[in-house]
Amino acid sequence: WGCVCCCLLLTSTAPDKNQHCRAYVRDKVCQEFKTVGKDDFRTLTLIMNSKKFSNATFEEISHLVREIVSLAETCCTDGADPSCYDAGSSALSAKSCGPDSPFPAHPGTAACCVHQGLEQKLCLAALQHPPRQLPHYIEPSNEELCQAFKKDPKDFADRFLYEYVSSYGQAPLPVLLGSTRNFLSMVSTCCISSAPTVCFLKEKLQRKTLSLLTLMSNRACSRFTVYGKDKVKFSYLTMLAQMIPSASFEDLSPLAEDASEVFAQCCESVAEDCMQKKLSEHTAKVCAALSTKDERFADCCAGKDIMQNYFCITALKPATAPKLPELQKPTNKHLCGDDGALHARRYMFELSRRHTNVPDVFLGKLYDASENVIRECCSAKDASACLDSKRQQVGAELPTFLENTNQFCGQYNEMNFLDFKKRLRDSMKKTMPEASPELLTQLVDQRADFASTCCPANSPPLYCAAQVTAYLESTCKQGSCALI
Repeated sequence: WGCVCCCLLLTSTAPDKNQHCRAYVRDKVCQEFKTVGKDDFRTLTLIMNSKKFSNATFEEISHLVREIVSLAETCCTDGADPSCYDAGSSALSAKSCGPDSPFPAHPGTAACCVHQGLEQKLCLAALQHPPRQLPHYIEPSNEELCQAFKKDPKDFADRFLYEYVSSYGQAPLPVLLGSTRNFLSMVSTCCISSAPTVCFLKEKLQRKTLSLLTLMSNRACSRFTVYGKDKVKFSYLTMLAQMIPSASFEDLSPLAEDASEVFAQCCESVAEDCMQKKLSEHTAKVCAALSTKDERFADCCAGKDIMQNYFCITALKPATAPKLPELQKPTNKHLCGDDGALHARRYMFELSRRHTNVPDVFLGKLYDASENVIRECCSAKDASACLDSKRQQVGAELPTFLENTNQFCGQYNEMNFLDFKKRLRDSMKKTMPEASPELLTQLVDQRADFASTCCPANSPPLYCAAQVTAYLESTCKQGSCALI
């Protein structure tokens, strides 16, 4: 599709290219339609648009899919008028721009509709919703699955694809295709089986690896989309540092680099086995490097299924922080040198292995703050004065920030959830003796929900970053925080 997007750049300076671009788009769609057939084309269209418009309703996605399939069916037949597809897609764009559009709503639609012709179509085609922060798909019971399947197999399949793909839409397309195809095959087989319970048990065991791959690649690619390659590398580095704080920066940095490369190569790849192949290779490297250094890693790496081994590793809880020498801060000269970012990353690595319960999203705030400081101060007239001022401000905030967060998430990681909520309630009673029981319950539930969502290493980055920012703003004593 890169060539399709290139057409947009051509139209402003070379109007004669429009016809070439229209023909290219039509030929690509029609080639796909003829290659896979109407039913698979429809399924692909449903998956692609559920992935793109993850916050749309089922009805909105269904409208869009019907129109796209109808257009292909009408205009991709042999002997169809060459102008058929262009005229049909223009009508589709006009409907998208209408006041009563049945298609997925998007805040960027109005800006696209200012344009005309091919430019408008490409603008509309490029729109997509941000990924869902928390997957909403909950698999029904076997009985509920079969009841819905037998009632209307086609509607069941459509609704499943919409729900599942909009929940896990950041997973690579080939992973989603494989996982959804496998699930629907399982349902259609087991719901007509003479022993459906046994059938489902067997099939679910067989699809466990594929289910884990979908879950893990959705998490990783959501983080990659939000963070970008460099921050993903930092995030992975600190995750490992907290799981195995005895390991050195030199041990873990190459593994973090390798993980960021895997996600950079595979999150947008349409190669069928990119994610599974590359993630398996990466897991083998992690196991080779760390299983001899830590018993928990050795246990995870002993399994026969390498995807389940990777899931086991990423699910490890933070280790107890070891006694380490006093942490040396990087000098101003180091921070503004050619390797300034490396020195900052090494320093935050050392912070994370000393505060193993401070979660990724909080450390991400430190990462962002350090990048802002280096960018602002190292280009200033007096870099040292600027850095010294920032050090003083951060130095007043950082110890309390780290200690409070480490304690809060440490309690969540160590206690069962009911005991954790009881501890929260007892603590809040002491700090807020005047609070009513209703208010106390509300505040405890809010803090407990925050802990369960944002203390784990695989927390949703955008949602938790917003929660952390709100927390910092509420606790700032001087009206502004260096860490926000």
